[in-house]
Amino acid sequence: MKLRFDGALRVLRQDPPWKVIRAFGRLVHLHNVSGGILAGDRLSLEVDVAADMQITTTGATRLYRHRAGAEDSEQRVNISIGDGATLEYLPDPLIPFAGSRHAQRTSISLGRNATLIWWEVLAHTFDFERLQISTAIDICGKPALREDYLLEPSKRPLTSLARMANSTHLASFMVLAEGKTSDLWSIMADELRKIAPDNWGISKLAAGGVIARALSSTGRHFSNELAVLRNTASLLVTGKPALPPRKVY
Repeated sequence: MKLRFDGALRVLRQDPPWKVIRAFGRLVHLHNVSGGILAGDRLSLEVDVAADMQITTTGATRLYRHRAGAEDSEQRVNISIGDGATLEYLPDPLIPFAGSRHAQRTSISLGRNATLIWWEVLAHTFDFERLQISTAIDICGKPALREDYLLEPSKRPLTSLARMANSTHLASFMVLAEGKTSDLWSIMADELRKIAPDNWGISKLAAGGVIARALSSTGRHFSNELAVLRNTASLLVTGKPALPPRKVY
């Protein structure tokens, strides 16, 4: 799937099982009509953002059991945020079911005075086979964030205290922007620490941004917590309160 948003949504390519549902102006919903990602699936999403845009999904991304002889499923997301544009990428949780094997690779680039607000939630039951998550974010061509981790519960149990212990949910929230001062990011990190529960860890990124993460044995509080973090961050970085992602089903 390939999309461009410059004040109007342009669907340049649309491949099953993904379908775009446009609603509420600058808000775009992604819908997987198959209900999840199956073994061997190769999903690709390319987005060129030239005006303020919000992307969300109509439901969780479900990763289904691997089939013998099939390749691991894969989802690639490549996003370019143009000069002066803001993207809010707010997907519903990623849920790897028992026996699933999946790779998620995300690449995002920000232009001058561009802003990214992104959250992600992983919800699992410890019995998936393999999950690899790779993330690369650049600001004006320079690396701002790099992550690449592989979870294989049968080889390295997630119940280890060095990993997730008894937690079944991992939430991530990040804000990155070009052209902001280091003082702003320090203030944002301090403000988020004031309002976040104790299970959240919050750090300032050297390249211009803030990242927050939390582990929990339940995900029921994350929606409200992420909304509060997002609203505070939006006020500081854009001067505007965050609008909740409106859902269509």
